[in-house]
Amino acid sequence: MIRYIALREFKNQFQTPFAWIILGVLQFIFAYFFLTQVEAFNKYQVRLAAVENAPGLTDVVVIPLFSNAAIILLLVTPLLTMRLICEERRNKTFALLLSAPIKSSEIILGKYIGLLGLLIPLIGLLTLMPLSLLVGGTLDFGKLFCNVLGLSLLVASFSAIGLYMSSIASNATLAAIGSFALLLILWMLGATQSHRSDLFDSLSLLTHFQSLQSGLLSTADISYFILLTVTFILLSIRRLESDRCQK
Repeated sequence: MIRYIALREFKNQFQTPFAWIILGVLQFIFAYFFLTQVEAFNKYQVRLAAVENAPGLTDVVVIPLFSNAAIILLLVTPLLTMRLICEERRNKTFALLLSAPIKSSEIILGKYIGLLGLLIPLIGLLTLMPLSLLVGGTLDFGKLFCNVLGLSLLVASFSAIGLYMSSIASNATLAAIGSFALLLILWMLGATQSHRSDLFDSLSLLTHFQSLQSGLLSTADISYFILLTVTFILLSIRRLESDRCQK
Protein backbone atom coordinates (compact mmCIF):
# COMPACT_ATOMS: atom_id res chain seq x y z
CA MET A 1 0.00 0.00 0.00
CA ILE A 2 2.89 2.37 0.69
CA ARG A 3 4.24 1.79 -2.81
CA TYR A 4 0.79 2.22 -4.36
CA ILE A 5 0.16 5.52 -2.53
CA ALA A 6 3.68 6.75 -3.35
CA LEU A 7 3.20 6.03 -7.06
CA ARG A 8 -0.23 7.66 -6.99
CA GLU A 9 1.17 10.76 -5.29
CA PHE A 10 4.11 10.91 -7.69
CA LYS A 11 1.85 10.68 -10.75
CA ASN A 12 -0.59 13.26 -9.36
CA GLN A 13 2.22 15.80 -9.04
CA PHE A 14 2.90 15.63 -12.78
CA GLN A 15 -0.73 15.75 -13.85
CA THR A 16 -0.68 19.52 -13.35
CA PRO A 17 1.77 22.05 -14.82
CA PHE A 18 2.82 23.13 -11.32
CA ALA A 19 5.45 20.41 -10.81
CA TRP A 20 6.85 20.86 -14.31
CA ILE A 21 7.11 24.63 -13.82
CA ILE A 22 8.83 24.18 -10.45
CA LEU A 23 11.34 21.73 -11.91
CA GLY A 24 12.06 23.94 -14.91
CA VAL A 25 12.47 27.12 -12.88
CA LEU A 26 14.69 25.41 -10.29
CA GLN A 27 16.97 23.95 -12.94
CA PHE A 28 17.30 27.38 -14.54
CA ILE A 29 18.16 28.99 -11.19
CA PHE A 30 20.63 26.25 -10.25
CA ALA A 31 22.32 26.53 -13.67
CA TYR A 32 22.62 30.30 -13.22
CA PHE A 33 24.31 29.95 -9.83
CA PHE A 34 26.58 27.22 -11.17
CA LEU A 35 27.75 29.23 -14.17
CA THR A 36 28.23 32.31 -11.99
CA GLN A 37 30.51 30.38 -9.63
CA VAL A 38 32.46 28.84 -12.52
CA GLU A 39 32.97 32.30 -13.99
CA ALA A 40 34.19 33.61 -10.63
CA PHE A 41 36.65 30.70 -10.34
CA ASN A 42 38.03 31.36 -13.82
CA LYS A 43 38.38 35.06 -13.02
CA TYR A 44 40.42 34.50 -9.85
CA GLN A 45 42.16 31.26 -10.82
CA VAL A 46 45.52 32.94 -11.49
CA ARG A 47 45.47 34.72 -8.12
CA LEU A 48 44.43 31.55 -6.30
CA ALA A 49 47.31 29.64 -7.86
CA ALA A 50 49.76 31.96 -6.11
CA VAL A 51 48.16 31.46 -2.68
CA GLU A 52 49.30 28.63 -0.45
CA ASN A 53 46.49 26.20 0.46
CA ALA A 54 44.10 28.19 -1.72
CA PRO A 55 40.50 26.97 -2.08
CA GLY A 56 40.05 24.64 -5.02
CA LEU A 57 37.32 24.11 -7.56
CA THR A 58 35.12 22.25 -5.06
CA ASP A 59 35.33 25.03 -2.45
CA VAL A 60 34.69 27.86 -4.91
CA VAL A 61 32.00 26.26 -7.07
CA VAL A 62 30.40 23.20 -5.46
CA ILE A 63 29.88 24.34 -1.87
CA PRO A 64 28.30 27.73 -2.78
CA LEU A 65 26.13 25.96 -5.36
CA PHE A 66 24.72 23.56 -2.77
CA SER A 67 24.36 26.38 -0.22
CA ASN A 68 22.24 28.38 -2.65
CA ALA A 69 20.26 25.25 -3.59
CA ALA A 70 19.47 24.63 0.10
CA ILE A 71 18.02 28.13 0.53
CA ILE A 72 15.97 27.86 -2.65
CA LEU A 73 14.60 24.45 -1.67
CA LEU A 74 13.69 25.86 1.75
CA LEU A 75 11.47 28.33 -0.10
CA VAL A 76 10.06 25.83 -2.61
CA THR A 77 9.45 22.70 -0.52
CA PRO A 78 6.50 24.22 1.43
CA LEU A 79 4.80 24.88 -1.93
CA LEU A 80 5.16 21.19 -2.81
CA THR A 81 4.10 19.81 0.58
CA MET A 82 1.18 22.14 1.28
CA ARG A 83 -1.29 20.06 -0.77
CA LEU A 84 -0.30 16.58 0.42
CA ILE A 85 -3.11 16.32 2.96
CA CYS A 86 -4.95 19.61 2.41
CA GLU A 87 -5.66 18.62 -1.18
CA GLU A 88 -7.51 15.55 0.08
CA ARG A 89 -9.68 17.79 2.24
CA ARG A 90 -10.35 20.23 -0.61
CA ASN A 91 -11.32 17.42 -3.00
CA LYS A 92 -13.64 15.89 -0.38
CA THR A 93 -11.64 12.63 -0.48
CA PHE A 94 -10.13 12.91 2.99
CA ALA A 95 -13.04 11.14 4.72
CA LEU A 96 -12.89 8.37 2.13
CA LEU A 97 -9.16 8.02 2.67
CA LEU A 98 -9.58 7.74 6.43
CA SER A 99 -12.36 5.14 6.10
CA ALA A 100 -10.30 2.95 3.76
CA PRO A 101 -8.66 -0.19 5.22
CA ILE A 102 -5.25 1.46 5.08
CA LYS A 103 -3.03 2.19 8.05
CA SER A 104 -2.32 5.82 8.83
CA SER A 105 1.39 5.05 8.69
CA GLU A 106 0.99 3.69 5.14
CA ILE A 107 -0.82 6.85 4.03
CA ILE A 108 1.80 9.18 5.49
CA LEU A 109 4.81 7.17 4.31
CA GLY A 110 3.30 6.75 0.85
CA LYS A 111 2.75 10.49 0.44
CA TYR A 112 6.17 11.25 1.89
CA ILE A 113 8.01 8.85 -0.43
CA GLY A 114 5.99 10.11 -3.39
CA LEU A 115 7.20 13.65 -2.68
CA LEU A 116 10.81 12.52 -2.30
CA GLY A 117 10.43 10.85 -5.69
CA LEU A 118 10.26 14.37 -7.09
CA LEU A 119 12.89 16.08 -4.93
CA ILE A 120 15.68 13.47 -4.86
CA PRO A 121 16.00 13.31 -8.69
CA LEU A 122 16.18 17.11 -8.57
CA ILE A 123 19.27 16.80 -6.37
CA GLY A 124 20.63 14.24 -8.81
CA LEU A 125 20.29 16.69 -11.68
CA LEU A 126 21.97 19.36 -9.55
CA THR A 127 24.90 17.00 -8.88
CA LEU A 128 25.48 16.54 -12.60
CA MET A 129 26.47 20.20 -12.89
CA PRO A 130 29.67 20.02 -10.81
CA LEU A 131 30.46 16.59 -12.27
CA SER A 132 30.65 18.26 -15.69
CA LEU A 133 33.74 20.12 -14.42
CA LEU A 134 35.70 16.86 -14.55
CA VAL A 135 36.13 17.50 -18.26
CA GLY A 136 38.76 20.14 -17.51
CA GLY A 137 39.33 20.08 -13.77
CA THR A 138 39.43 18.00 -10.61
CA LEU A 139 37.00 17.76 -7.72
CA ASP A 140 37.22 16.73 -4.10
CA PHE A 141 34.84 13.78 -4.27
CA GLY A 142 34.71 13.53 -0.48
CA LYS A 143 33.34 17.05 -0.13
CA LEU A 144 31.05 16.56 -3.13
CA PHE A 145 29.57 13.43 -1.54
CA CYS A 146 29.09 15.21 1.79
CA ASN A 147 27.31 18.08 0.06
CA VAL A 148 25.00 15.71 -1.82
CA LEU A 149 24.30 13.76 1.37
CA GLY A 150 23.74 16.94 3.39
CA LEU A 151 21.32 18.41 0.86
CA SER A 152 19.43 15.10 0.59
CA LEU A 153 19.04 14.88 4.38
CA LEU A 154 18.04 18.54 4.48
CA VAL A 155 15.35 18.05 1.84
CA ALA A 156 14.10 14.96 3.66
CA SER A 157 13.67 17.08 6.80
CA PHE A 158 11.97 19.89 4.85
CA SER A 159 9.52 17.38 3.39
CA ALA A 160 8.69 15.79 6.75
CA ILE A 161 8.02 19.18 8.35
CA GLY A 162 5.92 20.30 5.37
CA LEU A 163 3.91 17.06 5.46
CA TYR A 164 3.12 17.57 9.15
CA MET A 165 2.01 21.15 8.60
CA SER A 166 -0.21 19.97 5.74
CA SER A 167 -1.80 17.42 8.08
CA ILE A 168 -2.73 20.00 10.74
CA ALA A 169 -3.60 23.02 8.57
CA SER A 170 -7.13 23.68 7.40
CA ASN A 171 -6.04 24.80 3.93
CA ALA A 172 -2.99 24.71 1.67
CA THR A 173 -2.10 28.37 2.15
CA LEU A 174 -1.85 28.02 5.91
CA ALA A 175 0.16 24.82 5.47
CA ALA A 176 2.68 26.59 3.22
CA ILE A 177 3.00 29.59 5.55
CA GLY A 178 3.36 27.38 8.63
CA SER A 179 5.96 25.17 6.96
CA PHE A 180 8.02 28.10 5.76
CA ALA A 181 7.87 29.82 9.16
CA LEU A 182 9.00 26.71 11.05
CA LEU A 183 11.76 25.94 8.55
CA LEU A 184 12.98 29.53 8.68
CA ILE A 185 13.10 29.49 12.48
CA LEU A 186 15.08 26.23 12.52
CA TRP A 187 17.37 27.59 9.81
CA MET A 188 18.04 30.96 11.46
CA LEU A 189 18.80 29.54 14.90
CA GLY A 190 22.41 29.09 13.84
CA ALA A 191 22.71 32.26 11.76
CA THR A 192 21.52 35.20 13.87
CA GLN A 193 23.22 34.64 17.21
CA SER A 194 25.48 37.40 18.46
CA HIS A 195 26.66 34.96 21.12
CA ARG A 196 26.82 31.33 20.05
CA SER A 197 24.62 28.95 22.00
CA ASP A 198 25.21 25.20 22.08
CA LEU A 199 21.48 24.62 22.39
CA PHE A 200 20.61 26.72 19.35
CA ASP A 201 23.47 25.19 17.36
CA SER A 202 22.23 21.70 18.14
CA LEU A 203 18.72 22.64 16.91
CA SER A 204 19.80 24.58 13.84
CA LEU A 205 19.33 23.13 10.36
CA LEU A 206 21.98 25.50 9.02
CA THR A 207 24.65 24.51 11.55
CA HIS A 208 24.37 20.79 10.83
CA PHE A 209 24.16 21.32 7.08
CA GLN A 210 27.26 23.52 7.01
CA SER A 211 29.11 20.95 9.10
CA LEU A 212 28.43 18.31 6.46
CA GLN A 213 29.34 20.74 3.68
CA SER A 214 32.83 21.11 5.13
CA GLY A 215 33.44 17.45 4.28
CA LEU A 216 33.27 16.16 7.84
CA LEU A 217 30.93 13.19 8.19
CA SER A 218 29.63 13.40 11.73
CA THR A 219 27.16 10.96 13.26
CA ALA A 220 25.74 13.86 15.28
CA ASP A 221 24.81 15.80 12.12
CA ILE A 222 23.37 12.78 10.32
CA SER A 223 21.47 11.68 13.43
CA TYR A 224 20.00 15.17 13.78
CA PHE A 225 18.43 15.09 10.32
CA ILE A 226 17.22 11.51 10.74
CA LEU A 227 15.65 12.23 14.14
CA LEU A 228 14.05 15.43 12.87
CA THR A 229 12.57 13.62 9.87
CA VAL A 230 11.32 10.64 11.87
CA THR A 231 9.83 12.91 14.56
CA PHE A 232 7.68 14.90 12.12
CA ILE A 233 6.63 11.76 10.24
CA LEU A 234 5.48 10.22 13.53
CA LEU A 235 3.66 13.45 14.42
CA SER A 236 1.91 13.33 11.02
CA ILE A 237 0.85 9.72 11.63
CA ARG A 238 -0.44 10.61 15.08
CA ARG A 239 -2.41 13.55 13.65
CA LEU A 240 -3.96 11.29 11.00
CA GLU A 241 -4.87 8.74 13.68
CA SER A 242 -6.54 11.51 15.67
CA ASP A 243 -8.59 12.59 12.63
CA ARG A 244 -9.53 8.96 12.01
CA CYS A 245 -10.79 8.55 15.58
CA GLN A 246 -12.93 11.68 15.24
CA LYS A 247 -14.46 10.34 12.04
